[in-house]
Formats: sequence, C-alpha cells, structure tokens
Amino acid sequence: MALPVQAPIKPMLAKPAKAIPDSGGLLFEPKWDGFRCLVFRDGDEITLQSRAEKPLNRYFPEVLAALRETLPDRVVLDGELVVARGGKLDFDALTERIHPADSRVQLLAEQSPAQFVAFDVLALGDESFVDEPTSSRRARLEALPGLALTPATTDPETARHWFELFEGAGLDGVIGKPLDEPYSPGKRVLFKYKHSRTADCVLAGLRWHVDGEPGEAVGSFLLGLYDESGLLHHVGVVGSFPVARRRELAAELAPLISDGAGHPWLGDAVREGQRIPGGITRWRSKEQPWVPLRVERVVEVSYEHTEGGYPSRFRHTAQFARWRPDREPSSCGYDQLDEPARYDLAAVFRGEVVRTR
Repeated sequence: MALPVQAPIKPMLAKPAKAIPDSGGLLFEPKWDGFRCLVFRDGDEITLQSRAEKPLNRYFPEVLAALRETLPDRVVLDGELVVARGGKLDFDALTERIHPADSRVQLLAEQSPAQFVAFDVLALGDESFVDEPTSSRRARLEALPGLALTPATTDPETARHWFELFEGAGLDGVIGKPLDEPYSPGKRVLFKYKHSRTADCVLAGLRWHVDGEPGEAVGSFLLGLYDESGLLHHVGVVGSFPVARRRELAAELAPLISDGAGHPWLGDAVREGQRIPGGITRWRSKEQPWVPLRVERVVEVSYEHTEGGYPSRFRHTAQFARWRPDREPSSCGYDQLDEPARYDLAAVFRGEVVRTR
C-alpha cells in the first residue's frame, strides 16, 4: 500500500479517569464494546488491523465487503468492530468470530454480521492528518459519506447522560479526547470513563503465582456466585496484588486449602451447565490447574461488565475491594449484579434519547 500512514500502526490509547470533568477542551464519544480496528484502504486492497497490530481480514469478510462499497479509494480510519443483536452490542458473538475454521467464520458472518464504527480518520488520499488536532480530524471524518460514525459531543452534561443511558445498549462508558491533541500512536492521551460496580463473591479456589513454587505466593482468587437453584458458578478471578501481599495471602489462605472432597466444582458435585474453572476453551488448549479452598470466605470485588448470558461471568479481571467477614457464602448470589435499563442501539447513532422495554 502506498498510503501516507502505513500499516501496522499502534492505535492511540486511553487512560482511566474517575469522572467526566466540567471543564471544556474534550470531545466525548461513547466507548464501544468491541474489537479496536484500524482500516487501511488503497484501491482494491483493504487491511483490517487489530490493536495488537495483527490482521483481522479473514475473520470479518462481510466487513471487508461493506467497506469496499462505502470507503474512499485511499483512506486510513480508526474505529471499532462490533456485533449487534436485538438492538444491543453482543461481545460474546464478536469473540466467536476468531475461529480457525473458515467455514465457521463464513457461517457466523451471515448469522451475526459485524460492522465497523468509525471514530477517527488518519489519512485521506495523499494527506496525513496524524499531526492535526482532534477537532480538525473529527470535522474531516464527518465529511466522509457512508460510514457508521460514532456520535460525539463537547458538552459534559450530554456526555454524562450518555454514560448512564447508553449502557443499556451494551456500550462500555465514555471516551474523552483532548480537542487540541494530534493523533499519538501507542500513547495514552485519551481518557476513559467506565462503569464499575461491586459484588460479594465466594472465594472457592486459587492459583499459585507463576513466578515461584506452589504455596509461596497467590496468583489469583477464583470467584463464585450462586444461582437461584443454589448451584455455585465460577464467575471470574481477582489477580492484581503487590508481590509482598501475594506471599501474605499464601500464608493466610493455607488453612483453607482442601483436598477437593465435596467441593462444588469438582467430581460428582458438578452439574450440567455449571461454570467451573480451568476448562479447555477456544482460547486455551489445555486445562489450567487450580487449588480448591473450603467455601468459607467472602470477598467484595469491583467489576465493570458481565458476559455470557445467565449464568454470567465477569468479562475482565475483577479488583479486590475488601474481605466481607460479615457475609455468609450462601448469600452471594447473582441477584447482586446490576442489569442496565435496555436502550436502542440504533438510537446511539442517531443521537436520540429513546428508551425501549
């Protein structure tokens, strides 16, 4: 490709921020819950590049076909690949597209087509816009016809409204872009305002840290929640501890280590449809070892989103908040998890405030 911005290029990134500020100087956009994707087109040749600078073309043939119909002949865009089902983003359906079998990819492309949502333009024709400020790049992006374009506003109150409202359409929060900043590949110059919640979970197992012998340092907690029938499901992990704290936890939790007899995630206790840790998945070709603990402790964690329907799981690694010695493990149920009010995804593109049932 003979473009003024060449692939691969690291996308501009965001750093966490606590609250949407009152002061101006930022362009706010919904934070799409999908795969980051840069698009490079030079004539008939199109490259879809992931955040990790890997090609995505083979997994999204329908996106390539759509972009060939709508994009200018020579252009570089930054955006997100998303899948929508029932008026809401479906991250699970998106992850299913990363599959080694071409026949499976083609089938899913028909059943749950993805689309590209554009939120930045880096080049057009022979011009590079990388050194131009966000405000200028946004104006150039809006001048391109035929794109699914992310909404944007400079009004903090509107951004706060979006933060609350658009979650019901499966969006992940709000991004703030400094209006006077150029495009800075690989640098965290943007701000992300994400949803965060807490839940009390059962501590039902652990994994030892990879840098050490078993029993020396805790790598992660294995978390559980009970469904309505009293079945304990594995919902995620907590794994961010300082080195010294990992060793302290190894000693603190040693008395809880079990031989596995009667553990709800082992042997005859496991039921059909139950989420349990360590299994083989399309992301992992062999089982992950873990250490069962007596189901006695409750830990409060913060989390952002859940996925996988019911019973669901935490999408990302949860964060340790505190121990809850005042809670019984049996009280840790799925009824704690918030479900945002449903919102029409199409209305996000239109900038409308329409709530659906």
